[in-house]
Amino acid sequence: MQIGFIGLGVMGQPMALNLARAGTPLIVWNRSEDRLEPLRSAGASVAKSPEEVFRQADVVILMLADDEAINTVLGRGTPQFGTHVAGRIVVHMGTTSPEYSRELGAEIRTAGGDYVEAPVSGSRKPAEAGQLVAMLAGESAAVETVRPLLAPMCHETMLCGPVPNGLLMKLAVNLFLITTVTGLAEAAHFAERHGLDMQQFRSIVDAGQMASGVSRVKVLKLVNRDFEVQASITDVLKNNRLIAEAAREAKVASPLLDICYALYGETLALGHGRADMAAVVRAIEARTDSSGA
Repeated sequence: MQIGFIGLGVMGQPMALNLARAGTPLIVWNRSEDRLEPLRSAGASVAKSPEEVFRQADVVILMLADDEAINTVLGRGTPQFGTHVAGRIVVHMGTTSPEYSRELGAEIRTAGGDYVEAPVSGSRKPAEAGQLVAMLAGESAAVETVRPLLAPMCHETMLCGPVPNGLLMKLAVNLFLITTVTGLAEAAHFAERHGLDMQQFRSIVDAGQMASGVSRVKVLKLVNRDFEVQASITDVLKNNRLIAEAAREAKVASPLLDICYALYGETLALGHGRADMAAVVRAIEARTDSSGA
């Protein structure tokens, strides 16, 4: 089975590389050509256009930034859309609103294709290690076709039911992630401003019952002031917005998330959009400095 992969960003490139290195027959395309060479070196075919991917692939994985990018690649709203999706399984692995995914899935099925949601939990490092967790949703036959194909990228694949439950589950998990990392950043800021030994702070966090894979990575970043991107402020702010919108639509309270949304927006305004999400500490620091002025 020929697999297509479109979207080789921070997450997409290592995900596609894991497929290629596992021997998956793979054809890839990306808007920025500089992201393609590692895939070519790993044995993947490189397409000149999205149309070439759809012509050759039975299953096409999309790891794209937003609705607009997905619509453009699929040719949504044009006669090309039906040609692209008919007889193929389209796998949406990025993060969009659940309602967008629901509508897209319905259109793909009407045009004669199949649709599977498979958003993932994890950032760049787990993507590189093939340790992502995928949340699958869609028609059973299509999901069971796609599930084994994700093994080189994901150490767990969870079945979540019909579309858009995969994306709703992803948003729920991201709510926990965002509030957890923001709380850790505030704790690190509290410790630092009280003059505590930051290496000792890290050691205690790592040794305690609240330690996790995420906390160990992020506390190291906070202590070392290393904000090289794994999940960017811009992307986290987008996810935060999607969760907030889904909460409002369902009339669900999200008080912690709303505070985080403000802080990530402030971090972006301070010019740190491309930094890792741990850089939210910059907004907390700015609030402290402003209140003490």
